[in-house]
Amino acid sequence: MSGERDPLVVGRVIGDVLDPFNRSISIRVNYNSREIANGCDLRPSSVVNQPRVELGGDDLRTFYTLVMVDPDAPSPSDPNLREYLHWLVTDIPEGTTANFGQEIVCYESPRPTVGIHRFVLVLFRQLGRQTVYAPGWRQNFNTRDFAELYNLGLPVAAAYYNCQRERGTGGRRY
Repeated sequence: MSGERDPLVVGRVIGDVLDPFNRSISIRVNYNSREIANGCDLRPSSVVNQPRVELGGDDLRTFYTLVMVDPDAPSPSDPNLREYLHWLVTDIPEGTTANFGQEIVCYESPRPTVGIHRFVLVLFRQLGRQTVYAPGWRQNFNTRDFAELYNLGLPVAAAYYNCQRERGTGGRRY
């Protein structure tokens, strides 16, 4: 995927989180049977449970790592916790779903309180099984550094959605 029309470029996912890459496998992300499209808007109530993430391909001997981060934590105007790690699954066989992998950082549902946050799901091809381990923190995670540490190379797929707090919660009370 290249060019200015790429939603990952338009949404500044390429740049803020990832370097440019060529997608080489398909990834489908569904929350409660709703497939996300890059840049779509979801509310926290619809992302409480981890999504179903389906990988394309059919080589069960090839494994992937899925990373989900919020590059806008705690707020888009001051993302000093960038990137916040929401989920990390390793050893996902090609052609299956994230449920077939090893969840090494459990899913934490998005709960943005200020502004519109981007939630980015990135897929990396692993060199082998059981070659990726959990970091010791969620705040200030760095997807690029993580990929370099485990020799994952550039991503093979990515998707993102926008999320902000539910309408009508918080704010002033009269």
